[in-house]
Amino acid sequence: MPRNPERRTQLADAGLAVLAESGARGLTHRAVDAAAGLPAGTASNYFRTRDALLGALGERIFERLAPDDAVLAPLAEREPSVELVVDYVHYIVERLLKRPELSLALFELRLEAARRPGLNEILSRTLQQGFDTDVSFHVQAGLPGDAEEVRLLHFAIEGLVLDQLTPGTGRRYDVDAVTARLVRRLVRED
Repeated sequence: MPRNPERRTQLADAGLAVLAESGARGLTHRAVDAAAGLPAGTASNYFRTRDALLGALGERIFERLAPDDAVLAPLAEREPSVELVVDYVHYIVERLLKRPELSLALFELRLEAARRPGLNEILSRTLQQGFDTDVSFHVQAGLPGDAEEVRLLHFAIEGLVLDQLTPGTGRRYDVDAVTARLVRRLVRED
């Protein structure tokens, strides 16, 4: 019997809500069914294993965090520069912090993948695809820097978001200003 893609999305979104609220230990097929308001057994029909469920959640996070073309269009009209990279990264950080449940769910998935080889394989593929897409975008846009700068920006952004969403440094700071400083220190004009 063919699977309903809308139902799969509904289950993934419910799973992300459970994961963000209860952590990886609270995420079960039954908890996903309950959160989605569906009969018991529905999630296990769509995602046979826990790793398959967790992997699908990783994919769904990236779908839900996808950029808005209406925001990207005016940025794409500008001349490539470090300041343009700053604005792109501001938009990334804004999206990640505006949807804290998705960022927290992704951190949970990454921690769980460190303990589950099957999930590690699935999530590594998803993260690698995301990174490759970011590098391709960066290069095609003619932005300064290359794959190594994009990798460094990933590390910096993830640390900044983690600090914002969990007990952090304990000092208040302007996220936009810190983001701009990170980009300017990591990316140089060619």
